[in-house]
Amino acid sequence: MARILAVDDDPLVRRCISRILVNAGHEVVPAGHGADALQIAADRAFDVALVDYHLPFIDGLEVLQRLREVQPGCLRILVTGALDLPMIMDAVNRGEVMRVVEKPFESAGLVGAVEDAMTARRRMMEVYRVQEQAASEHERAMLVDCLNGGHLRLALQPIVSGKDTSIHAFECLLRSTHSVLDGPLSVIRAAERHQMLPELGQAVSRYAAGWMEQIPGNIKLFMNLHPNELADPDGMCNSLEPLQPWAERVVLEITERSRLQGIEAWDESVDRVTKMGFSIAVDDLGAGYSSLSVLAELQPSFIKVDMSIVRGIDCDPRKQRLVDLLCRFADATNATLIAEGVETDDEASALRDCGAHLLQGYLFGKPSTELPASLTSMESA
Repeated sequence: MARILAVDDDPLVRRCISRILVNAGHEVVPAGHGADALQIAADRAFDVALVDYHLPFIDGLEVLQRLREVQPGCLRILVTGALDLPMIMDAVNRGEVMRVVEKPFESAGLVGAVEDAMTARRRMMEVYRVQEQAASEHERAMLVDCLNGGHLRLALQPIVSGKDTSIHAFECLLRSTHSVLDGPLSVIRAAERHQMLPELGQAVSRYAAGWMEQIPGNIKLFMNLHPNELADPDGMCNSLEPLQPWAERVVLEITERSRLQGIEAWDESVDRVTKMGFSIAVDDLGAGYSSLSVLAELQPSFIKVDMSIVRGIDCDPRKQRLVDLLCRFADATNATLIAEGVETDDEASALRDCGAHLLQGYLFGKPSTELPASLTSMESA
């Protein structure tokens, strides 16, 4: 059975089309003019559209063209009482019309046109399925190559002391040199689609462990956790295994509280990683992802205030009062407050006045795949 949109301004023709196709076992939704048809098509999906050429307000060709944009998978049949080649070619070029049915039509001819359209649609869907499967397999192969072929990098952005701007920590940020999966978001989305987040997490941990072997002293390393990783406590702990020797210096950032609420095991995951020695940070506080209640639920060691609050704080007394309150809360709960996205000296000065413990942003360094020269000389010494 097909769901068919029948568009004709003649009520007798609409009733005739409906009767013939319903008797053939199809569902028919009639429309008296083009605007009505397009409104219906915006809310319901159709397998086939039968559209009369001569329609008021919006002609049949325009309706077909708009239907192609709204529902590309709907096969379109033009119904007309006057066949001429230029009109047919225009219909094909503008609306990708599969075929034309001439008025007056017989029942068998109309049913046959719809059945031909459905056969073509099934073939088209099978072609799409095969193409999508091939594209998916190709993307998965590229992701495997990206993870195992040395295409990933971790760039480090410094997090400095609010008092003297000495480096207290780094946040590691994913980068990719792959020719196609050439950005962190494309890598993460591919890993999500192919359920390879554990493999991505393991690769990131290996690269992070490489950095920990080079970063001197007690400088910490901040890493972002994907919310879906928290759904698998065993898998997440296995992914973090390469970092176990430096657990006390590794901070795991958690954001997107709205997604945490749908993950039953997130509290178990957080409990297990803290027992392994890792610390927890709430990221992007104030960005809409992390609410104040997440502070009570996670009891983080670090609170990262989002750049939307930091930006222009030197000129906004309300932002200053908010950060001051958050700093007081952090002090009362033995947490460390980090202000993200600091770009100007005035912002940094205002944040220091509010009591921010640590600062992060382009003012103190952009993400880099090389350690700062000051730390390199310290390590060699």
